[in-house]
Amino acid sequence: MFGDETPFDATAYEIESRAELDGHLARGSIARLILLGLRLDEDPPDLSGVDVHGTLFVGCRLSSAEVEIDLIRRGAHLIPPFDARPYPTHPAQLYTPEDLSFGFERHGFAGMYDTVVYDHFGEHGGAAPDIREALAQRLHDAGIDNALGKALNAWVRAHGPDGTVGISGAVGIMGGHAEPRGSAAYRMAATLAWRLANAGRLVITGGGPGVMEAANLGAYFASRAESELAAAIAMLAAAPDFRDHDPYTAAALQVRAAYQAPTSAAGDVVARLTHGGLALPTWLYGHEPANLFAGQIGKYFSNAVREDSILRLSRGGIVFAPGWAGTVQEVFQAATKTFYRTDGPSGAFVFLGTTHWSGLPVEDLLRPLLARSPHGDQSGLIVVTDSLDEAMTALTG
Repeated sequence: MFGDETPFDATAYEIESRAELDGHLARGSIARLILLGLRLDEDPPDLSGVDVHGTLFVGCRLSSAEVEIDLIRRGAHLIPPFDARPYPTHPAQLYTPEDLSFGFERHGFAGMYDTVVYDHFGEHGGAAPDIREALAQRLHDAGIDNALGKALNAWVRAHGPDGTVGISGAVGIMGGHAEPRGSAAYRMAATLAWRLANAGRLVITGGGPGVMEAANLGAYFASRAESELAAAIAMLAAAPDFRDHDPYTAAALQVRAAYQAPTSAAGDVVARLTHGGLALPTWLYGHEPANLFAGQIGKYFSNAVREDSILRLSRGGIVFAPGWAGTVQEVFQAATKTFYRTDGPSGAFVFLGTTHWSGLPVEDLLRPLLARSPHGDQSGLIVVTDSLDEAMTALTG
């Protein structure tokens, strides 16, 4: 269900497909390599004469206990998959919209993969799982971390490590999860993301509905005309409220079917990031329907890891569209990173919607705070505007 058998990347020490494994087996050694999530119980390979000293098998399924014992005796290390869980304990790739929505066509929102995992999460303690579930979740999230790093490295290799199209040019877009489809704020976020994606920026969101969906939607339409984006928003506006799960999800799938991503995006991580951007959601908020317009999705169980990752990666600037408690929390998490330059120099802080942000004293507190940064006055990074042109200037120079 997840991805395909094409080797995910050229990492020399990680094996993520049977095709990669067979190449190493032909040379008689997989010593000190890491095998991630392979089904070695199906058409099992003969490992008996292969050097496995220091080999790490993570989440792999082997054909028998005897094979496992033999591998351990010969110096391999095994972290087996956890049974009876609906998610992989060590995913080798990021999720796609097709992965998260799998099952919707037959079973609706309640039966799609994303919801099944969320239900399992809730049934096993939610944010306070028992030790077995906690270990499985941590392994899963470590796999997402690993896949995320490789996806971003692929982006940098394709676009260059510096300037406006590297990770330093990635732009985060934050805002209210309850913003209805078709609202002024939704349209503004979608249009800005469309312009950023067309300017070569990597758009990053928290992967939820509302403003986050709007931003990934805008990036999804990067190679299309703005009029087509407007038409898609009109289609989505027929199901505006994310709490009405089935119509909301069905509308997203209808738009994807009507405006399919370029063929090149099907198996290419860079093309997927170009057409849809990156989303980093969490099953802590799994009651919210999956955002199905992101090109690549790193869905986490840990909300803390996910939030830090969004802000850490958004070094080309952050857009704060209208939002409330969650968005304000992200404002000051980002401000702390910028104040101390935890992850290096920061891009602009663009607050979209002057009326909304004038009603919250965020700017009044943020300007004197950033002015006292030990790395010099950072208050000039703050831009409060209703103008997409002004926002683009701040984010793209």
